[in-house]
Amino acid sequence: MENQTAVTEFILLGFTDVRRLQILLFVLLLITYVLTIAGNIIIISITLVSQRLQTPMYFFLRSFSLLEISFTSAFIPKVLFNVASGCQSISVAGCFAQCLFYLTVGIAEFCLLAAMSFDRFVAICNPLHYTSIMTSHFCDWLVLASWLIGFGYVIVPLVLLFQLPFCGPNIINHFFCDSAALLELACTDTRLLGLLSFLLSTGSILGTLAITVFSYFKIISVVRHIPSVAGRQKAFATCASHITMVSMVYGSCIFLYVKPMGSNRLDLSKNVAVLNSIVSPLLNPFIYSLRNKQVKEALREALRWITVFSKNSRF
Repeated sequence: MENQTAVTEFILLGFTDVRRLQILLFVLLLITYVLTIAGNIIIISITLVSQRLQTPMYFFLRSFSLLEISFTSAFIPKVLFNVASGCQSISVAGCFAQCLFYLTVGIAEFCLLAAMSFDRFVAICNPLHYTSIMTSHFCDWLVLASWLIGFGYVIVPLVLLFQLPFCGPNIINHFFCDSAALLELACTDTRLLGLLSFLLSTGSILGTLAITVFSYFKIISVVRHIPSVAGRQKAFATCASHITMVSMVYGSCIFLYVKPMGSNRLDLSKNVAVLNSIVSPLLNPFIYSLRNKQVKEALREALRWITVFSKNSRF
């Protein structure tokens, strides 16, 4: 260890080293990023402006869209810069910041998805007490708690991770600074830190998933006793978009993080991470706009208002 040079930067391997494919990748990522930002900003704007969407359900949706923007912005701009410049390096400090922000937002999303399922549980199972339970103050605290839990969960293991000696090689087999890939590069025994990371990630993913599953178990139990088919369909319709997002987010994250230590296949994990970190944020606004009647109506109202405004401005 005394004769080895400490690593001052890492090299992100990315997806490919073929230049033509890199150019194609740059175009696709740029289009995806722009659509993700634009789509989620539209959701945020619609839920802010439309009077019919001033409920806790859409407050959480607005907060989730903000998280999705933050999630993709944690690494896609750096990926685009690396592909455009041909420089694949990232400093140790930059890698730490990227890991911290990415994982904080990721865990905050789990917590917020659990909060959204709790909101649906109260709305369907305790409708008479909904307004007294889901107050604006309580919703604000749930969103704030999601961010604080995310930060608190990841700061200690990340500080421990970046205090490990990295003496080469410094090539990260990923398109961003992933903690699992970094553990592979440390020149010391990482089993204890790997165990801690496994326990924390499993706790955050399965713990929030348990809240969601319990909420929907209770929802199904109540909906089954609704006498009319239309009533049951209406109750489930309010949950459809949320269930779709839960399936997408948790499906990929369970594969990535809830697995025994030493079973990491970085190439496969990198490909699955694309679904979780690029595809899901892109699809989020489309899922909620296409499968939610109220959001679609609010979008149509906004388009009509924009059309009328543009016609009047010409005169």
